[in-house]
Amino acid sequence: MAFPPRPPRGAFNPRFKKEQQQEHRTNHMIKVPNVRLVGENIEVGVYPIAEAQRIANEQGLDLVEISPQADPPVCKVIDYNKFLYEKKKREKDMKAKSKVSEVKEIRFTPNTDEHDFNFKSKHAENFLKDGNKVKAYVQFKGRAIMFKERGELLLLKFAERLVEVGTLESMPKLEGKRMFAIFAPKSQKKK
Repeated sequence: MAFPPRPPRGAFNPRFKKEQQQEHRTNHMIKVPNVRLVGENIEVGVYPIAEAQRIANEQGLDLVEISPQADPPVCKVIDYNKFLYEKKKREKDMKAKSKVSEVKEIRFTPNTDEHDFNFKSKHAENFLKDGNKVKAYVQFKGRAIMFKERGELLLLKFAERLVEVGTLESMPKLEGKRMFAIFAPKSQKKK
C-alpha cells in the first residue's frame, strides 16, 4: 500500500494561515529591533523587541503592533481577541448610528393641478424632515416640451413651498424631456 506524497514541510501550517489573515502583527510576527510600548500597568517607553515580548508574556497578554508606520512602531500589550471584539463592536455601533441618506423622487407634469401639487409637496416636506434629499422633476411628454416655462415655474413654486424644511441645491435644469431640481434638508440641531 503506497501512501500519497507528503507536502513539503511548512506547506500547510494552520498557525501560519492564521497569521496571514490577521490585520495586525502580533507577538513573534513583529520583526523590528525596537518598539514603543504602551498598555495598562506598563511604563511607556522604547524597548527592545525581546523585552517587550517578555513583558507581554509575563502578563499573559499579546504584543500587538498598533501603529506600524511610527518610528519606532507602537505596540500595545493587550488581549488580542478582546481587542478585535471591541473594535468590531465599535464599528457596528458607528454603522448603526450613521444615517444613509436617500434621494426621493417627486414627479410632476407641466399641467399638474393644485391638489396634486399640494399632496406631493407634503410628501416632499416629510422626506426632507426625515433627512432625505428630494429630486423633483417635471416630465414633458410629446409636444408638452413647448411649455418649458411652465415646468420651470412649477419647480420654483415647489422650492418656495419647501423653503422652511429644505434648500434648493441648484436652479432647475432641463435634461432631455425632464426638468429637475434637487433639494437638500436643512440641518436640524439635535436637542
